[in-house]
Amino acid sequence: MSFNGTWKVDRNDNYEKFMEQLGINMVKRKLAAHDNLKITIEQTGDKIKIKESSNFRTLDLDITFGVPFEYSLADGTELSGSWFSEGDTMMGTFTRKDNGKVLTTTRTIVDGELVQSYNYDGVDAKRIFKRS
Repeated sequence: MSFNGTWKVDRNDNYEKFMEQLGINMVKRKLAAHDNLKITIEQTGDKIKIKESSNFRTLDLDITFGVPFEYSLADGTELSGSWFSEGDTMMGTFTRKDNGKVLTTTRTIVDGELVQSYNYDGVDAKRIFKRS
């Protein structure tokens, strides 16, 4: 399954509750819900280039499946973890540096859309992206 391409966020499912569980304040949650996030993914074998672009920041990442890396959420929350591939799914497991809790993320293609699913401390959410 190819994730390659540029994807623009189309809609969210339970995203505000997820951000609340992460400890993100109300003002930042309201802004984040309308961040116009665009993700560009270029995968070659085990190497992935990801560009995240939103109303708040632009970030370029060079990732290798299975190799740990450091990442900061837009609100400044620091994480460390890695992505790996399982069939047609990209799976990421990240540990918060401040409290040791785990955030999991999966990316799958469903009906031509990129579905990014999250789980943190018992709360599930999704962001659905369309090709742009």
